[in-house]
Parts: sequence; structure tokens; C-alpha cells
Amino acid sequence: MLVDSHCHLDDARFADDLDAVIERAAVAGVTRILSIGTGDGPPGIDCAVRIAGRYESVWASIGVHPHDAAKVTPQTFDDLRALADNPKVVAFGEIGLDYHYDFSPREVQRDVFLEQLKIADDLRLPIVIHTREAWEDTVELLSRQPAGSTGIMHCFTGTPEQAQQALALGLHLAFGGALTFKNASNIRESARITPDDRLLVETDAPWMAPIPHRGKRNEPALMTETVRKLAEVRGTTPARIAEITTANFNRLMAARGINL
Repeated sequence: MLVDSHCHLDDARFADDLDAVIERAAVAGVTRILSIGTGDGPPGIDCAVRIAGRYESVWASIGVHPHDAAKVTPQTFDDLRALADNPKVVAFGEIGLDYHYDFSPREVQRDVFLEQLKIADDLRLPIVIHTREAWEDTVELLSRQPAGSTGIMHCFTGTPEQAQQALALGLHLAFGGALTFKNASNIRESARITPDDRLLVETDAPWMAPIPHRGKRNEPALMTETVRKLAEVRGTTPARIAEITTANFNRLMAARGINL
């Protein structure tokens, strides 16, 4: 049994065969999927909630991606709080900073990130963090979080030193298809040193398909390739990776009073 802790089932590339995608995931042993609810930004931040309502195995997050921070209004924050009342909402994200594209001004990104961190803490929801070329600012803002905050550093591709920083903040590290890439030695070393109780797996589908599917549309069923590589890196079995990552996801949710 596996949990895909991060994918984007609302993406247009799943529009024609989402039922089949969910069925293939189940056949592959991916029995629980967290669909990320940022969509194309406000006002469409209920996208994952709507999908989760259709499938028993799918759960939802809510939030505004840093790309869309400039679209936020005070109403957006009210909408997020209201969406959190849905019983299938189990996380807040992906939220954070992205200085690679700068689709939203950096100051706006930081302000929106901080406000969402506050809302997530108020709602007692685990956070799902996106950071790209903004590591120092991301860590600094996260360090302001109350002690005991929990969450996930999504699609971790950093160095072992950055892994240690994220772990010190109390975050789980989620590894995706990039772990399987040939030039990913830093990622594999970060995955090797991550403690058992902080390890998660994800797809970030439809992006980041693992080898041998790189360049194709990713989907939850393909996560088994990442799990095989992760088991190799950590000197264990895919079954053991499935066991500990599923337990970690369940425990992360339970820490905020969510029973899956």
C-alpha cells in the first residue's frame, strides 16, 4: 500500500481519463492520493476538493501557489478558511516561494506565504511547501512557525545540508521522480540520510515522471519506479518503503487530528 503525497489531478492532461488513472493507481498499490488544490490560482482553489468528492481514495489540499500570489485578495483567505470545513481537506498547500519564474513579485509571494502559514496553523492543517531558487527566504519564513508545526517539503531536490535544515524545522521530505534521474546524486544522498519517520514519496504528476518514463505524462501508478529506486538508495525493499511512508503520512495527518 502506497500514498502519493502530492499530485495535481486537476491538470488538463487528466481530463479525458481520470477514472482510468485512479484505477491504474489502485492496481499499482497506490491506495491513497493527495490531490493538490492550488489549480490556476484564485478563484479556482476548490479544484482538488471537487475531485476528492468523486473518489474515495483521493484527498485534497487547499492553498495558493506562489506563482499566483498576485491574484490573492482578502476574499481568497476567507475562501480558504471556508474550504477547510470540507472533511476531505487534509493539508494546506502547496504554498511557498518561487524565485525562478517570479510570476508574482517576491514581496507579494512572501506576504501571501506568511498569511497562509498563519491560516494553516489556525486550522491545524499540515503544510505542503514549494520552494524554488528561494531556499534561504523559505527557511527564514518557516522558522517563524510555532513549535510543533508539521508539514512536507514537497518534491525535495536539495542538498544533504538543505535536507538537514528542513528536518530541523520539523518537516517531512517527499521524494519524487527526480530521485531516479542520472544527475541526481545530491537528491539520492538526501534521501539516504532522511530518517525513516520523516520520509514520504510523491509523483508531482503530471510532471516529473521517473525513469524509464521520463518525458511522458506522470501519474500515481508510476510512483512504483521511484519507490524501487528509493529502496535501492536506502538499502531496503520497496515493501519496507511502502510501509514506512504510508505510516508517516497517516501519522502526519493524525498529528492534526485527521484520521484517514
